Amino acid sequence: MLERLAIKNIALIESADIEFGANLNILSGETGSGKSVILDSLNFVLGSKADKNMIRYGAAEASVRGEFSVAPGSAAAKALEELDIESDGELIITRKYNTEGKGSIKLNGNTVTAGMLKTVSQHLVDVYGQSEHFALLSESNQLSVIDGLCGNEILPIKEKLSSYISNKRECAEKLRRLGGDEAERARRLDLLSYQIKEIDDAALSATEEDELIAKRRIIDNTERIASAVGGALAALNGDGGSSDGISVARRLMAGVSEFGDDYSSVADRLEAAAAEIQDIADTLSDMEDGLDFDEQEARRVEDRLDLIRSLKKKYGATVEAILEFREKAGAEYDLLSDCDEIAGKLTAEIAELNGKIYAECKKLTAIRREHAEKFCKAVVGELKSLNISGARFSVEFAGYDENTADLSSANGSDKVQFMFSANAGEPLKPMNKVISGGELSRFMLAMKTCLKDVNGISTYVFDEIDAGISGVTARSVAEKFVAISKNTQVIAVSHLPQICAAGDKNFLISKAEHGGVTTTSVRELVGDEKIGEIIRLTGGGDTEAARRHAAELIAQYK
Repeated sequence: MLERLAIKNIALIESADIEFGANLNILSGETGSGKSVILDSLNFVLGSKADKNMIRYGAAEASVRGEFSVAPGSAAAKALEELDIESDGELIITRKYNTEGKGSIKLNGNTVTAGMLKTVSQHLVDVYGQSEHFALLSESNQLSVIDGLCGNEILPIKEKLSSYISNKRECAEKLRRLGGDEAERARRLDLLSYQIKEIDDAALSATEEDELIAKRRIIDNTERIASAVGGALAALNGDGGSSDGISVARRLMAGVSEFGDDYSSVADRLEAAAAEIQDIADTLSDMEDGLDFDEQEARRVEDRLDLIRSLKKKYGATVEAILEFREKAGAEYDLLSDCDEIAGKLTAEIAELNGKIYAECKKLTAIRREHAEKFCKAVVGELKSLNISGARFSVEFAGYDENTADLSSANGSDKVQFMFSANAGEPLKPMNKVISGGELSRFMLAMKTCLKDVNGISTYVFDEIDAGISGVTARSVAEKFVAISKNTQVIAVSHLPQICAAGDKNFLISKAEHGGVTTTSVRELVGDEKIGEIIRLTGGGDTEAARRHAAELIAQYK
């Protein structure tokens, strides 16, 4: 349970230190005094999202410290063990947050993340306020309530469902790799056959694209190349060209080669140069002869490059990638062509698993129905004591069979809806269609009363769930708070004198201005102060009769 809550610099609270009792704790005060700030601070220390706007104006940092007693073997104690955090029955949570958006969280002095904190705090406190009205109307949350009633009884079933569904996914993935069922496999084989034929018909080679691109460059520049080749040939073989000059020089040096090795060497080099120039000239001549523009060849090159571009868009960014795709497609085609037996076994295994999943879903439904029926009777009993004498409540389960069941969820195939009628003679209808705000508050209180021994939570927090009720109903709500608080700590924010009178510990939240600064304070009411607060809540004057009435209210719950 929550033993102490120390708050610093949250909203209008500069400092507050609240020591809660083990039973019924009531927080009251004028509207706008800051009662909600106390619960915001509690939510903050339990792990809710931090916001710089929560920091008191002018302060650099806000902090909240929560001190809890934790029973050995409880879910909270086990969560601490899993985090390797020691506890001797006491849990201290300290959380800070500054204006720079930085914060820290410690559990018994150990620094933890917000996620780690929530794994522990979810077992400590159940905070219920007006926002939970809407959560209760959600069908998915309604199923969670029923599962909470079932407790550990349904865990083995959910474990089996999870295992079967995991095995089914593996089989389905293997079957997918085999092309799925027979019809899917036939479609896949047709596609692979077309792809393989298209690539094979193209008869690609790894170097072809580069060769085609080089050839296209030559075709595109034929005129320029022809001009260069012709000019070079003329420079070598034309009148007065290089060949003539080399020939004259060669003859002259041959005539004096007998006079020394130097002259003979130059004559030999000129002979070699003359032969090389002639060879170059012959090559240029062959080039010139082969440079005729072939329009048909040009079209063939472009068509071929277009084909390669088309295949690259479908099968890969390069010719190598296309050829690799062809290899994989061929391997898959061979596998699919000869896998009927394997596919048949996988299909049969999936069918068998579906049967097992369906059977477990039916078991889960049966257990849920049993607990739901008991729960409905208990809630109706509590509602009658909360002055909804004609209340009827049931949990409607949507039917399903092997063809309509959801066989893919470890949570089973159930869809439930809370059905409610507040008045005799009125038919049951979905709760979100017929229940009023005051009725929903009482319904939640009735539900919490029925759940107090099954969810393992040691502290219930109620934020003004008494809104919209008064008179005899208010007394009934107070009595429910008292009943719950015998086994579970209750912290309730209220504005009703009946509930204030029922409190074992009462705290007054008030707001005051000093020196132009507004602050909220929290103090425990002692002695006759509780009587004064009840008189304030009733709206009457502080008379002897009012004091007697307040004392009588208090005496009713003692």
